[in-house]
Amino acid sequence: MTTDQILAYDGDIPSEVVIEDKTGVEQLRLIQQLEEEDRQTIFKLIDKMLTNKKFKDFFLKNVAAL
Repeated sequence: MTTDQILAYDGDIPSEVVIEDKTGVEQLRLIQQLEEEDRQTIFKLIDKMLTNKKFKDFFLKNVAAL
């Protein structure tokens, strides 16, 4: 593409994707479209968040028992 074509582009421009508006199946389908490294980063973040939640729940439950 030339600079003129880019500046005067009149085709369809991709719209922003908001994943939270999607069903679980759609969310996974979108994640699967990413490159492997990006998918691994997302799954590591999810793993970390779930682990943090489990520890938080565990400590809240056990502190309440004291």
